[in-house]
Amino acid sequence: MKNIAIFCIIILTLINGCSSNAVKAQSDKTVVGAEQYNLYMDKLHDKNVAVVANHTSMVNEKHLVDFLVENGISVSRIFCPEHGFRGKAGAGIVINDDIDPVTNIPIISLYGNHKKPTDSDLKDVDIVVFDLQDVGVRFYTYISTMSYVMEACADNDIPVIVLDRPNPNAHLIDGPVLNPDYQSFVGLHPVPIVYGMTIGEYAMMANGEKWLNTKDGNLCNLTVIPIANYTHKTYYELPVAPSPNLQTMNAINHYPYLCLFEGTAMSVGRGTSLPFELVGHPKLSVRDTSFTPVPIPNVAENPKLSNQLCYGISLENDTTLISELDLQLIIDIYNNSNLGNDFFISYFEKLAGNGELRQQIMSGLTPDEIRESWQPQLDEYKKIRSKYLLYKD
Repeated sequence: MKNIAIFCIIILTLINGCSSNAVKAQSDKTVVGAEQYNLYMDKLHDKNVAVVANHTSMVNEKHLVDFLVENGISVSRIFCPEHGFRGKAGAGIVINDDIDPVTNIPIISLYGNHKKPTDSDLKDVDIVVFDLQDVGVRFYTYISTMSYVMEACADNDIPVIVLDRPNPNAHLIDGPVLNPDYQSFVGLHPVPIVYGMTIGEYAMMANGEKWLNTKDGNLCNLTVIPIANYTHKTYYELPVAPSPNLQTMNAINHYPYLCLFEGTAMSVGRGTSLPFELVGHPKLSVRDTSFTPVPIPNVAENPKLSNQLCYGISLENDTTLISELDLQLIIDIYNNSNLGNDFFISYFEKLAGNGELRQQIMSGLTPDEIRESWQPQLDEYKKIRSKYLLYKD
């Protein structure tokens, strides 16, 4: 029934033992949901299948779509998120519908003006398989794509299977919880900037908390295929870069707070060899490096401060896993930017998820004072989160 949440969650044996920090040693190989095909292939036989996938959707060394087709599964269409099916498009670049040259399956873009599948897109589809590598940050748009897919499927009574993958920032919960007044594609739900869940757990939470915008409050018929040998403290090095400007694990590590600079006049290194490992501006007085952003096809077509010499801070060698958002860096760069009111742009509020953080920084509050203002809502979020965890903290 449409109005009943059906969570077909297959719980596998999870590894024991956690430490206070993320650990890099693994006693057993982490096995992603897509690679546990014995748990979902029977659900796909004799079905008309749509797949939400991109270049990260791998089953060992083979792409998920190729793997399904080779095993006799009828894949009728592919939905692709921001950055495209093969992951070659930079942030914000328009992705057009296409035909996959390998399988000749139609590709429908879920980016630009068409972020949610239409009833026509889902015509004759029996089941949708979703498999994208997330990075655990609210404004990384794959969770928004997933939410829209779940909404459309709930309204069309189509089951969804999420093949879960590790979150490289799962050890961290921090940042302001989204104020609904600032809801956008880079922030749909009342979660903090880093929310400490895998994409499968997030799907369960969005569904179970009725955050999906569906007709008559319909919930999604959801199955999550979990990860084996994994906890939220397990260090998992992504085998494939999740998007063109998150090229390294170090960039992914610093992304949760460096991306806030996208809502300022600063460059975060797009158009260089170190995107999200740099932050700078031509007028910045605090500095340990310099760089000049330039256009890079399919990665940074029109980078901020293009062809301008920028001075700033390099995080290339700062490889320690972050334990909180580095508010002090944001405050220091604001104070040394020599830009005054021109430092922030309107996009900052969408990324922050509230209207307070900009004012808190401009008013001279300390990181501890700012973080204290988040705490009540963070505590409430953690209570919600705890109901949907598949893996140990």
